[in-house]
This record gives sequence, structure tokens and C-alpha cells, in this order.
Amino acid sequence: MINTTLCYIEQDGKYLMMHRIKKKNDINKDKWIGVGGKFLDGETSEECVLRETYEETGLTLTDYRLRGVITFLSDEAEGEYMYLYTATGFEGEITDCDEGVLEWIPKEKVFELPIWEGDKLFFKELNRDRGFFTMKLEYEKDTLKEWSFNLY
Repeated sequence: MINTTLCYIEQDGKYLMMHRIKKKNDINKDKWIGVGGKFLDGETSEECVLRETYEETGLTLTDYRLRGVITFLSDEAEGEYMYLYTATGFEGEITDCDEGVLEWIPKEKVFELPIWEGDKLFFKELNRDRGFFTMKLEYEKDTLKEWSFNLY
């Protein structure tokens, strides 16, 4: 299992999202996701989300919080523990990203985009803002086969 972060930066009722169209051999090809990536050796989830956000957007997060931990299982990729963050404060200017195109998407339009089925589940929870949660998502190819959820 690998450890990753994913962050959705919020501003004016919109999320900063990445359309993954630039990276070769990308399991997220053509999908819209947040920014983030794999932990480096010895890195905490906070250090990872700050580093990955800066590398992919040019932005330095100043106000962010851990919203949940999601366990991804897939028959096509290594298992993953993903630490899900949202952020409402940042400094800097958005830069070009070599993994995809960054765009501010109105929150109500997110569900119209090509996103993972499991992402729809955690977006609903982010919108409810009820507290910290864990979720398990099990995929076969691109199809969500099973999922579970716990609120803390």
C-alpha cells in the first residue's frame, strides 16, 4: 500500500481541479481530480500535501485541513491510503502543471465532470461537512464494486 494526498482548494464556491490529460500511462487519464501525490520517504501527510500542492499549482497553502482517509483497492493498481484535504487559504499565483490543466470549477458542476464514482461519494461528504471520515473504495477496472464509510 502506498500513501498519497489529495487536496481540493476552495475559493468563491469553486474547487481548483486538474483535468488529467498530459501525463502518459496515467490511471487518472481524462478524469478531473484535485492536486496531490505520493509521500516521499519520511514525509508526513501535511508535508506531502504542502509540497505536492506547490509543485502542481505554484500555490502555498496557508489554511487547510484533513477531512478524511480513503482506502483505495483496485485490480489494476497498487492499494493506496489517500489523505483527503481541503484548503481555503493560499498564497501565490497558479502556474502551469505538467500532469494536467488546472481550472476553477463551480462546486455544483463537479458531478457533471468525468470523475471517479468513489470521488462522487466523498464529494457529497465534503459538501455535508459533518466531520472527519474514513472510506474504503474497491474498484474492478473503472467500476466501483464495493464501498464503506465511517464518520468520526
